[in-house]
Amino acid sequence: MHGMSTVETPTLAIEGVSHRYGARAALADVSFSVAPSTFTVLLGLNGAGKSTLFSLITRLYAVQSGHIRIFGHDIVHASNEALRMVGVVFQPRTLDLDLTVVQNLTYHAALHGIGKREGRARAFDVLRRIALSERANDKVRNLSGGQMRQVEIARALLHQPRLLLLDEPTVGLDIKSRAHILVHVRKMVEEGVSVLWATHLIDEVAQSDQVVVLHQGRVLAHGAVARVVEVAHAQDIRAAFIALTQADDAAREES
Repeated sequence: MHGMSTVETPTLAIEGVSHRYGARAALADVSFSVAPSTFTVLLGLNGAGKSTLFSLITRLYAVQSGHIRIFGHDIVHASNEALRMVGVVFQPRTLDLDLTVVQNLTYHAALHGIGKREGRARAFDVLRRIALSERANDKVRNLSGGQMRQVEIARALLHQPRLLLLDEPTVGLDIKSRAHILVHVRKMVEEGVSVLWATHLIDEVAQSDQVVVLHQGRVLAHGAVARVVEVAHAQDIRAAFIALTQADDAAREES
């Protein structure tokens, strides 16, 4: 953050965040920011701390140390203002299988204080954006896994957030569904939404993305893909990720 000439407030600023579960450090002094209208990949193996970080940003866990700000609003002191601007898709599925797609969406809209007519209008709008309008009146249990995921993304967009958090959103999906969802979410960025996309799948990183390499609770690199590759003296992001994490593991074994 310091020394940057731009005055633009980051969509999300993580500053010196640490988190412990008893004696185990899940996050150690994590700092990075997500600029407005960017697609940032939080890349890390299972257990790197991605879900812990998401739980802190969304206030499921209290921040133990450091600061998290959303458009400059500290999530501890101004949690309502901050969280109003956030849409979240968690890893576990959370739709009601016995309701229709549109019922799931309008129910969620109501939780956000959006009235019935407005809720329906927004539901059909977000379904159109993810090309799922024709399934609006189908029961969720009749959808494919990929379609269920897309309904969850639609639901996260109902209250028109400016930051979308997705925690391993493509787990268990086939390659075609994964690609489909990435295309739709990248389109959101063109419409002005910032995205933090957590994954362990390196092939989900595009050359134009920002990337944060998280490993065993620490940020090993952060920036444009080309820069992270350069820092790691690697050929591509896959080689960079392997080089950075292996070097970190080796350093830990020595200490």
